[in-house]
This record gives sequence, structure tokens and C-alpha cells, in this order.
Amino acid sequence: MSEISDRYRRIAAAFTERVHAVPAGAWDNPAPCEGWVARDVVGHMVEWMPHLLKDAAGIELPAGPSAAEDPVGAWDTMNAGLQAVLDDPDVDRHNFVNEHIGTMPVSQAVNMIMVNDVFLHTWDLARATGLDETLDPDEAAAMFAGMEPMDEMLRNSGQYGPRVAVPDDADAQTKLMAFIGRQV
Repeated sequence: MSEISDRYRRIAAAFTERVHAVPAGAWDNPAPCEGWVARDVVGHMVEWMPHLLKDAAGIELPAGPSAAEDPVGAWDTMNAGLQAVLDDPDVDRHNFVNEHIGTMPVSQAVNMIMVNDVFLHTWDLARATGLDETLDPDEAAAMFAGMEPMDEMLRNSGQYGPRVAVPDDADAQTKLMAFIGRQV
């Protein structure tokens, strides 16, 4: 298995753990993303990730239930499908072609875009549902270090809110979440 497949497995496992631990009735709790509830965090990923993979690489993931009706089933189906794609030793026989990031191997694109999204939204789901918000500190530090130099570009993408000020001595997770506009 590849390093990217292993990274996705690790990060998705943390998200999956939270998905399966959401307390009864908490799927409609407000999420940190404006206008979203907890189930929308799952819905966001199970809707855009398969479409992007199909449009950019011609890879179709299995269809599951909607996150509106069954967020756990929706996530589990999409997650298993994406993991199977990454576990395929021939995954990079496909190119990922996107006007914004160019052409690259599928695994590299999934790692850069989708794996990072799962990591960040783990915190959102946990915050919305009262679960453990702790993220892998090494992943958080690496992600923050990689994103901070691209501040203006990322901010202009409209994907992130205004940066929230935190003390210089804040831990990597706090810096990362504040960087993407989350109130920590």
C-alpha cells in the first residue's frame, strides 16, 4: 500500500470514529461552517468528493444513501470507495485533470485536496456534536506549515473564512483551525 493510501486510512479513521459516535439527535446541531449542521459536514464530503473524482479522473465511487437521510451510511459508503481507489496499485494509471491545479496522478490529487478536507472537517464534526476535537498534532503542524505561505490565495478562493487571531504560542491545531477561520 502506498503512503497516500495509509495517510487517508489514518485520517479517515479519525473522521469515521466521530461519525459513528455522534449522539442521537446531534446530527442537526449547528456546525462551525456558517449555515451548516453536523450532517452537512458529512454531506459536503460525500457530495463533492465523488463528483470531483469522476469529473477530473473518470473514476466513479459507489453510490450510497444521502447524508440527509443516513449520514453514517453515506460516509461509510464513500469512505470505503475512496479507500479502495487508493489501495489499487494501479490508481495512478489515471490522471487527475483540473483547470485550477493542472494534471497530476490521482493519488497525489486526492492527498492534496480530499485527505486534507477530511482532516479539517473532523474538527468541525466533533465541535458540532460535542465529541473529542483533538486532531493529529503532526498532521496539523504539517498542514498549517503548508497552508500559511498560501494565505492570500487560499483566502481568495472563498473556501475559508477570515483568519482568527490566536496567541503565537498556540498549539498547531489551534493555529490551523484559526487559520481557516474557525472560532477556537
